[in-house]
Amino acid sequence: MGKLWAIVKREYLERVRTKWFIIATVFGPLFFGAIMIIPAVMSNRSKSPAEFTNTRILDATTTGFGQRIAESLSRGRPPGFVPPQVILVEPGELSRAESTATRQIMANQVNGYVRVDARALNGEEVLYAGRSATSIPDMERLRTAARDALLAQRLQNAGIDSSRVRDLTFIPLRLRTERITEKGRGGSGVVSIIFAGIIAALLYVSIVLYGQNVMRGVLEEKTNRVAEVVVSSVRPETLLAGKVLGVGAVGLTQQVIWIGMSMIIFRLRTPILAQFGVTTTPFSLPEISFGLALLL
Repeated sequence: MGKLWAIVKREYLERVRTKWFIIATVFGPLFFGAIMIIPAVMSNRSKSPAEFTNTRILDATTTGFGQRIAESLSRGRPPGFVPPQVILVEPGELSRAESTATRQIMANQVNGYVRVDARALNGEEVLYAGRSATSIPDMERLRTAARDALLAQRLQNAGIDSSRVRDLTFIPLRLRTERITEKGRGGSGVVSIIFAGIIAALLYVSIVLYGQNVMRGVLEEKTNRVAEVVVSSVRPETLLAGKVLGVGAVGLTQQVIWIGMSMIIFRLRTPILAQFGVTTTPFSLPEISFGLALLL
C-alpha cells in the first residue's frame, strides 16, 4: 500500500507542478466565461442594425408595397422607433438608386437597403444588401415582414380587410417548458438538455485528455528506462494502478477548480453583462443528486 501511495503521489505532484496544468486550470474557466459573456455582448451591440432604423427601402412597385414592409418591421417596436425610410423609385431608375444606396453603405451613411419590385409582388424575390446580410435573425425578420406585406397586399386586392385578418391570425404564443421530477419542479427542460450536453462533452474531453497523459507517462518512463527500475521493486499492477489514480486525481482537482470558478462566473454574469448594457434572463441549473455527482 505504501508503494502504491508513493506512485500516486509522484504522478500527482509531477503533473500539478507543470506549466500546462497551471495554464489550463486558470484559463479554462476564463474561456468558459468568455463563451457566456462575449456572444451576449456582441449580440447586444449588433441590435442597432437589426432595428432597421437606418435602412432604405427602394420601392419600384408603385403599389405602396415598400411602405407595408416598413410598417411590418415597425410593428411591436418601442415608442420612438424610427421606421426604415421608403424611397419611391421608377422601375427604370432602380439600378441607379441601388448604386447610390451602395455608395452610402460604403460611406457608413446607411446600414443597408431593401429592393422591392415586380418580382416581389409575384412572391419571387426581395433583395437586401447591407451590413446585416450575415445576421440570420435580422434576415428572418425581414423575410417575415416581406411575407406579411405581400399577404396584406393580396388580401387588399381580393377586397379583404388585411388588418382584421392580421388581428385574428397574429398570436404571439410562447411555449415554456418546465421539468417535474419526484422532488418537484426541476427548472427549464431546455436548460436540462444543454446542461446534459455540457456534462457529456466534459466527460469526453476528460477521458481523452487524461488518457493521453497516462500514455505519455508510460512512454516517458519507457524511454528513460525508469519503468524497468520501478517494476523491479513493485508489481506491474501496482504501477498501473498508481498511474491511473495519480492522473485521475489530477483531473479531479482540475475539474473541481473549473466547476468552482465557472459557478462563480455564472453567478456574476448578470452584473458583468450589466456593465455592457446587456440584460439577462434568470434561469436555474438542474439539480444533481450526490450519487450522480459522485459518478460524474
